[in-house]
Amino acid sequence: MKKIMITVVSLIFVESAAMAQKPVEVGGALMYPTKNIIENAVNSKDHTTLVAAVKAAGLVETLQSAGPFTVFAPTNAAFAKLPAGTVDNLLKPENKATLTAVLTYHVVAGKISSADVVKAIKAGNGKAEFKTVQGATLTAMMSGKDVVLKDAKGNTSKITIMDVNQSNGVIHVIDTVVMP
Repeated sequence: MKKIMITVVSLIFVESAAMAQKPVEVGGALMYPTKNIIENAVNSKDHTTLVAAVKAAGLVETLQSAGPFTVFAPTNAAFAKLPAGTVDNLLKPENKATLTAVLTYHVVAGKISSADVVKAIKAGNGKAEFKTVQGATLTAMMSGKDVVLKDAKGNTSKITIMDVNQSNGVIHVIDTVVMP
């Protein structure tokens, strides 16, 4: 009886914590913290290119797994900033390895909240480095009140929506595709 009561209390606590995290609207759709990265991303009108790329790279199962992951998710407008034909070229089957490298450069193992990013930037005297799943490093820094990512090529991307919590991590929406 005591064990059942503890289990019920534990389940109530876990459910309450999940419910305390309110859904965030991204691309016209609510992103629910009880759903995984893929279950939420497919509903965002702003991330159709990212979802198509994830499917083409064969990363759907990975981003549905337990994780946790931190995904810096470029919008359709971010992909549109790339040179003409880049996205179409990356989506070709023969370029799957390159596409996978680009996408996994947007993912960090673990759940890193915006507060964690800002704390790391302060601790790093103005910048913080995060090793991506791809293996290279993304550098985060502040630009006024904005968190900005700097990629391996020196290009920058601003986080426009922070802390979109998922059951298997967190998404931070970015305005530019970062490149390894």
